[in-house]
Amino acid sequence: MAEDFAKAVEDGLKLAKRIYLGKDKAVMTAPKPPSPPVQGLADYYLPSAPMVYAVISDPGYVDNPDFPSYQPHVYGRCDPPALIPLQMSGVDLEVNCYGDTAFVQISGKWRVHCVMGSHSCDCRIAVPMGNQGSILGVEVDLPKKSYSTELVGLEESKCIEKIVRPQDGGFMKPHIFMLTIPQVDGGTNISIKLRWSQKLLYNNGQFTLTVPFSFPEYVTPAVRKISKKEKIQLNVNSGIVAGILCKATSHPLKETKRHAEKFSFLYESEVLTWSKTDFSFSYSVSSSNMFGGVLLQSPPLYDHDQRDMFCVYLLPGSQKSTEVFKKEVVFVIDITDSMQGRPLEATKNAISSAMSKLGPEDSFNIITFSSETSLFSTSMELASKEAIERATTWLSTKSTAYEMLSNTSGSLPMIFLITDGAVEDERNICDQMKKRLKNSGSLCPRIHTFGIGSFCNHYFLRMLAMIGRGEFDAVCDLDLIGNRIQKLFSNAFSTVLANITVDAFNDHEQIEVYSSCIPDLSFESPLTICGRYEGSFPDTLKAKGLLGDLSSFVMDLKIVLGRQEIDLLTAQAWLSENKQLEQKVAQLSKVTCNISEYTRMVLLEKNKIDKAIESSGAQKVKKTDPHKIKDPLAPRKTLLQSLSVGFGDLTATAENIRPGFEQPKLPDAAEVFLKATSNCCGRMCNRCCCMCCIQCCSKMNDQCAIVLTQIFTALAFIGCIECCTLCCGQDGQ
Repeated sequence: MAEDFAKAVEDGLKLAKRIYLGKDKAVMTAPKPPSPPVQGLADYYLPSAPMVYAVISDPGYVDNPDFPSYQPHVYGRCDPPALIPLQMSGVDLEVNCYGDTAFVQISGKWRVHCVMGSHSCDCRIAVPMGNQGSILGVEVDLPKKSYSTELVGLEESKCIEKIVRPQDGGFMKPHIFMLTIPQVDGGTNISIKLRWSQKLLYNNGQFTLTVPFSFPEYVTPAVRKISKKEKIQLNVNSGIVAGILCKATSHPLKETKRHAEKFSFLYESEVLTWSKTDFSFSYSVSSSNMFGGVLLQSPPLYDHDQRDMFCVYLLPGSQKSTEVFKKEVVFVIDITDSMQGRPLEATKNAISSAMSKLGPEDSFNIITFSSETSLFSTSMELASKEAIERATTWLSTKSTAYEMLSNTSGSLPMIFLITDGAVEDERNICDQMKKRLKNSGSLCPRIHTFGIGSFCNHYFLRMLAMIGRGEFDAVCDLDLIGNRIQKLFSNAFSTVLANITVDAFNDHEQIEVYSSCIPDLSFESPLTICGRYEGSFPDTLKAKGLLGDLSSFVMDLKIVLGRQEIDLLTAQAWLSENKQLEQKVAQLSKVTCNISEYTRMVLLEKNKIDKAIESSGAQKVKKTDPHKIKDPLAPRKTLLQSLSVGFGDLTATAENIRPGFEQPKLPDAAEVFLKATSNCCGRMCNRCCCMCCIQCCSKMNDQCAIVLTQIFTALAFIGCIECCTLCCGQDGQ
């Protein structure tokens, strides 16, 4: 879809040469980069800032609405339609940062400068978002109509008959949202307000915000007399009272206010051309030691849940002298046919890079699985140069080994599960892991999960990571696999505080924490813990944990939200199949405007002329059955394509369909396939709490058994269970 979009923009810019701008005005021309890239041309024409395009099917309509040029008629049609970027006459950027989350709003004005005044065209809005961006809403104001998006429940969405095509409302790429506004007259001025949330990057005590704000030259109005005003407002609530130092910014911001942990900046200027660089801002935390705090916030009046909200944050500080944990790492990799090619190659390269970062006292092993299991070594290997070279070679040849035991002593065990598919009975896997880890030692294995594509169940992987105090991440864009996996490895390898607890969470019945198990704190990323509470929040909190040298650590916490809250609650709702929790997520989704699995986004169309006639008291002639007439003031609703990731796709997994964001999703009917009946004998070894291994149970051949066995095999390597093929040869005794 991205390549088709870029080609349509390239065609649109060529078509825009027809536009005559009047005497002494240059003809609009397509951009001419110094050296047009042979590869990556698609990326060049993709939006690097919010953009609006005229959708042109009939090239004969292309002309200046103010100065018709009476050019010869153009025969034929554009199929697919060309996209002409509209010129922008004003832009305001407002960013509000809370902790590690930024809420972005861009307000701009565009003009349909390329279509005859007597004709109209659709206008397509493209919204590129920053790091882990999530669309919150779009508002469009026209002279005669207005449009806006809102989230509705799944039941309500079933009553909406009109559904847009995928290209008219959805994600072109994981970070680019598109929405098409129908039939806008030539010469119309369009006012648009766009809202989304994104994450700040964190590295070595420094937070960095980057917002897509680089506009191509061809969106600048050709008429230079038009006033072009650019404005940026930045508000930061860091949650840190002291020790904040602003480091760098891409635009000349002026500080307007600073009070305790809050500070504001403003940039406003008349410009000749729009911003050519993304807006970036960074600030550092001067503390060299670990520290934290609590942010409290009252709920909005229209929030279904009227309990107050809290966010506990822990930061590792900027000093890396704190000892990290010794590690025992098991990589569990899906090598089914669908993973072949770019996904598997990127995974292999990331694992090879991760192994090179292990210390000489660390140890590792690798398990690959498809229909069979392959092990790199019969035991955990110390991370020597020779062992890493052998492991890298083995990843390409898929050698086979047998399971053996290893004991964990004074190290932090870690399991990394990387897959692109869904499996049956995933809830059973989570339940099994809960029981197993609950009875483990002081340092239970950390389970980190990574999903590739949209066919795997992101919420299963998120819940599995939550149970194992680990991290979850996923990508749908294959180009991002390597970087994101390496980021996951880097975060886990730099763990400095484990087994974190907050005293008030256990002693206060009125506090609800969304994460049942608090993950570890890493040098690479701050930690946030969100929830709700009733009554008064405790005046003081103490966070406790275990340091890398296995000594205890206690921290006093002195007295941002939405996306993380919804994802955690959705994972819990999926696991428990609790309808009330699903409704809670839906309500929270609608209040915060964050997309969820239990809501759908709709486009509301309001006719200003009808409203004006109604308010003036004029009577309308009823041409249809009065019982079927809807409220004339009610906005018309159009249902957008599903924007959520879903709960995995068993059919696509079974057919080994390769992951990729641009592959169309299967219809909803496929998601309700009956689960295949498990043929597992159900025998239990009396020496452990897990199901018998595949080697002794020929009936246990479904994918659920395969994945469950891989995880338990990984646990066995790090000394957490005592199950092996030898004990299963005696009928599970």
